[in-house]
Amino acid sequence: MTEQTPDRDPSAAPARGRASAAAVPVVLLAVAALCLWASSRLTWVSVESFDGLGGARTSELIGGAWAAATTPLALTLVAAIAASFAVRGWALRVVGLLVALVAIAAIVPAATLLIGGVDDDKAGRLAELPDRAEVTATEAFAGPAILVLLGGVTALIAAAALIRKAGASAGLSSKYATPAARRAAAGNHAATPEEPLSERMLWDALDAGEDPTAGDVAGPNGGDEPGSTGGTDTRR
Repeated sequence: MTEQTPDRDPSAAPARGRASAAAVPVVLLAVAALCLWASSRLTWVSVESFDGLGGARTSELIGGAWAAATTPLALTLVAAIAASFAVRGWALRVVGLLVALVAIAAIVPAATLLIGGVDDDKAGRLAELPDRAEVTATEAFAGPAILVLLGGVTALIAAAALIRKAGASAGLSSKYATPAARRAAAGNHAATPEEPLSERMLWDALDAGEDPTAGDVAGPNGGDEPGSTGGTDTRR
């Protein structure tokens, strides 16, 4: 006996491809949100100060204090994950643009710290030093800022993936539409020499109670049926 190989569903491969494409922006958004949230819990700046009375004081400013928007931006990226499943078309493009804006908003303070260094006035204000205290030294930690840059770049890639996904979903053929939508489209579609009805459209039209062949056959005299003579029946 020969073992028969089960037939493979021809629609399985495209379905897996669409699922993989849909998972890419979700994974990217999750990674970006994790990077931003983790950075918000790490120390960005260390501030040393002296008030003239006691000893020197050292204050550590975490990302949630130095770049206060980091945590809300991370939560926004999490919300974008849910939105990517709920919307399609132009709405998904809007989500992609918002994600890009979030990425830029996260990148700016990190890049400013790495390039321009620590602003002593800002450091003293965020450390809530008394008026008589003076900032004597500051130190910036590059790791958390680089983590934000990584998350921001990842979010930008996710934004591009969402916009691309919106364009791809808008261009899907009718074979991925719901059965009711396909039947309605087939019922309103007439075959032409340039665009003949496919086998699937024929079955959908029949399901919709329409005759898919009506009006697509012309006789030699331009009538609706072969042998037509302009509506005059010469048969006896």
